[in-house]
Amino acid sequence: MPQTFTVGSRSLFVTLTAWVFIVVAALASASALVQNAQMSAVVEPWRGAPLPLVTGLLVAYLPWLMGAAGVISMALLVCAVGLLMRLEWARRTAIVLLALAIVANLAGMWLQHEVVHALVEATLLKSPLPPQALGVFGGVATAAQVMAMLMTLAACAVLYWLIQRLRSDLVRQEFA
Repeated sequence: MPQTFTVGSRSLFVTLTAWVFIVVAALASASALVQNAQMSAVVEPWRGAPLPLVTGLLVAYLPWLMGAAGVISMALLVCAVGLLMRLEWARRTAIVLLALAIVANLAGMWLQHEVVHALVEATLLKSPLPPQALGVFGGVATAAQVMAMLMTLAACAVLYWLIQRLRSDLVRQEFA
């Protein structure tokens, strides 16, 4: 049976996606403002400390990274409003931002490993606990990293599904 498309009809999927993007982007923008205000308090204790090469580069470029996160969250907010208005550029921009979020999440897994490893190693080396207890704390940190990795991969799967839905013919015809 042939499928009939009604040009101009508004799907619940696009409307809900746009509103979720608006809420998430607003929260991310507010969070970026607060984090940029607190940046000096976060970076100062790490300056001059002996850090692995990659962690040192991360600390050096953290203000730029936080600024980029603020710009992307504002772009998501503009894109979400465009999705509500069913503008084609907003659909394409949403797809690009979702793909960027997948890349950022995958890079974030590596970043999380670096930061947690640096923090746990530094803390456990200074700890007066017996070696058996140190092993337990290291195991808990590893378990937390594995769980965070699984959650990140699940989030990437959801983002990929959103990209596929936004590229589908049913959604694309709404933006014609």
